[in-house]
Amino acid sequence: MVYIYRKKIGNKEYFYLRTSIRKAGKIVVKDIAYLGSDFSKIKEKIDKLPSKYSKEIRKSYKSIDKFIESNYYLNKIKKMKLKKNKYLNKNILTEVEACKLHWNRAFQKTDETTKQETLQDFLVEFAYNSTGIEGNTISLKEVQNLLIENLTPKNKTLREIYDLKNTQKVFFELLEKLNEKIDHNLICKVHGKLLKDIDSRKGYRRKDVRLRKVKFKSTPAPYVLTDMKILLKWFKENEKRLHPLVLASIFHHKLEKIHPFMDGNGRTGRMLMNYILMQKNYPPIILRKKNRPQYLEKLNKADKSGLTEKKTEHYNQLLEFVTKELTENYWNQFL
Repeated sequence: MVYIYRKKIGNKEYFYLRTSIRKAGKIVVKDIAYLGSDFSKIKEKIDKLPSKYSKEIRKSYKSIDKFIESNYYLNKIKKMKLKKNKYLNKNILTEVEACKLHWNRAFQKTDETTKQETLQDFLVEFAYNSTGIEGNTISLKEVQNLLIENLTPKNKTLREIYDLKNTQKVFFELLEKLNEKIDHNLICKVHGKLLKDIDSRKGYRRKDVRLRKVKFKSTPAPYVLTDMKILLKWFKENEKRLHPLVLASIFHHKLEKIHPFMDGNGRTGRMLMNYILMQKNYPPIILRKKNRPQYLEKLNKADKSGLTEKKTEHYNQLLEFVTKELTENYWNQFL
C-alpha cells in the first residue's frame, strides 16, 4: 500500500510518499519519496516521480487522491475565521465545513450525468443502511442490483423491496424540491411515501405505540399533534440560530422521541435530517447500519432533553456521532 505520510515538526509539516508491505509476518515501512513542505505542490511532485513507482501509485490512486483533495479543502477552511460553535469543537467544525465547501464548489459543479450517478451511488448506500437499521435484510449488492439494474433479489419479502424502492423515490423527489418548508404536510407526505405499499396507517398516530428494545417513552397518542406543533415551532425559532448540522441532528432526535407514526419513524427522521442539510447547502449523511448500537445509544442519551431544550450536555454525544459519520464517509462518497 502506498500513502502520503505527514510529519509535523513544530508548526511546519513535511510530506512523504510512503509504502507499507507485509514481509514474513511483519509490516515493513519505506519512504519512496520526499514530497516537500508545500502541500499545493504534492500532486505535481507525485506526477514527476520515476515510472518505476507508477504501478504502486496506481493501486493506491484513490486513497492518495482522497488525501490530497480532503486536505486541500481543510486548508481552505483553516484560513477562514469560523464562528465559534458551542456544540462542535474547532477541529470537528473545520472538517464539517471542508465537506460543505467541496460539496458546493466541486461536486455541485460537476457535469449533470456524473452528479446523478454519484447521487445514485450515495442513495444505494443510504437506502441499504437506513432500511437496514430497521431490520431490512437485503444485502448491499442486492440493493445495488435492485435500485440501479432493477433486478429483484430472490427470497426477500415485498415489504423489504418496497422499503428500498420507496426510499429511492422519496430521496430524489425531495432533491428536486429543496424549497419546501418543514411543516406537518411535508413530514406526513414523506412518511406516507416511504411507507407506500408497506403500512396503510398514514398521518400522525392516534394510538399508543409499543416500542421494543428501546428505553424511552414516546409521546402519548392524544398529545402527538400538540408535541409536533411544539417541535415545528422550535424548528422555526432555531432554524437560523443553530448550525445546520446541529439543527438537523437535534430535530431528528426530537422527532424520534415523539415517535409520531405507528411505523417508519426512523426512516422518516433520517430522510428529513438529510433534507434539512441539503436545504442549507450541506451534503447528506449516511448513518451506517453497522453502527446501529452506538446510534441508538446516543439517541437514548439525548432523551434527557425536553422538547424545547437544546442543552449541549444532552446532545454532545449524538452530535459527535453524527459528525463522525459525515466526515468519515463524505470523501469516499462524493470525491
